[in-house]
Amino acid sequence: MYIESVPNRNSPPAILLRESYRDGGKIKKRTIANLSNWPTELVEGLRTLLKGGKVAPADQETIIVRRALPHGHVAAVLGACATSVSIVCWDLPATAVVISSSP
Repeated sequence: MYIESVPNRNSPPAILLRESYRDGGKIKKRTIANLSNWPTELVEGLRTLLKGGKVAPADQETIIVRRALPHGHVAAVLGACATSVSIVCWDLPATAVVISSSP
């Protein structure tokens, strides 16, 4: 999908959300939506998203993670540490981290 601006003779250009596809070896394009009435900022934001970018609202701050709870394999290692078992975690071939807890 992509956004295309189609010029009109005596009026503003039509801004269209389009999709290209093949039909029997020919490349064709299908109009999905007319975005001509959308604000320019919204159209540019959608265009950025369609290209794989990230968009954050200009009037809001970005999200900042202050604390994340452990989950998955991290929770499993922490749970094993709580049972007073020594665990050897291998990160790189020459590095070992030993986690142990006393009862």
